[in-house]
Amino acid sequence: MKHLFCPLIICMALSCCKRPKNAETPVRYGSNNGKYLTIRNTKIYYEEYGKGVPLLLLHQGLGAIESLGGIIPELSGHFRVIAYDAPGHGRSEQADSLSGALLADYGSALIDQLKLDSVYVMGWSMGGNTALLLAANRPDKVKKAISGASNSKSTGLTQEGRDLLKEYTVEAVKEDKDWLANYQKLNPQPDKWIKFWEDNQKMWAREIKVPDEKLSSIAIPVLVIRGDRDMIRLEHSIEMYRLLKKGQLCIYPNMGHGMPELKGGMLCRIAIDFLKENGDGEAGN
Repeated sequence: MKHLFCPLIICMALSCCKRPKNAETPVRYGSNNGKYLTIRNTKIYYEEYGKGVPLLLLHQGLGAIESLGGIIPELSGHFRVIAYDAPGHGRSEQADSLSGALLADYGSALIDQLKLDSVYVMGWSMGGNTALLLAANRPDKVKKAISGASNSKSTGLTQEGRDLLKEYTVEAVKEDKDWLANYQKLNPQPDKWIKFWEDNQKMWAREIKVPDEKLSSIAIPVLVIRGDRDMIRLEHSIEMYRLLKKGQLCIYPNMGHGMPELKGGMLCRIAIDFLKENGDGEAGN
């Protein structure tokens, strides 16, 4: 079976590289003395970095804060990055179930509990879908959103992508010892990993992730970004973009689903340029 948690594999490989003696110890994002909020009787783990306009950073499905650790340093030089583990992911406790609506509700509650007046939202894959729902549900708080590698419908995936998800069975996970060991090391409910996996499978099986009427209701600027070789159909990303009132579309060449890990620097530059751009197309301060 292919490794399910590519960000972890890359992180482990980089940690084995020889560093100069005077190099600073890298920050262990996702394991760096974060805090907990209680939402719906569920403890949700989060970490904060930087100053400025709050930027909610939403990780991929099956991942955690550490999945986007490579882009936090650059983003936190411009924004107050608030990265949190979705329910059941990373160091957060499990919810009763998983769905796009539930993930958006948790993100909305986090905004309120942290008393954030105005936020940007940036998510990748599963987090990209959550970013869209937050933009639709909280126009009072979310001022701009970045939705990366997202699909509003299951049919938005290529056939290869859909076949791959079907291979992600509980039995297959048992063979991916790296992913399972890392998950059980981080999560406060390690013995409930099968429920977590089954909840994800049910979420993947839902045809509608973000209803068209939700997309068309979003009035704020939204950047849809993806690689041209992603497992999401290009036509689907264009359809999503066209439904948005103030949508922008960025298609990065020769790139699949792993842009945050493989082209993190470029992703940050695109994100910062979009978030700091004024309404007239001019970059802000």
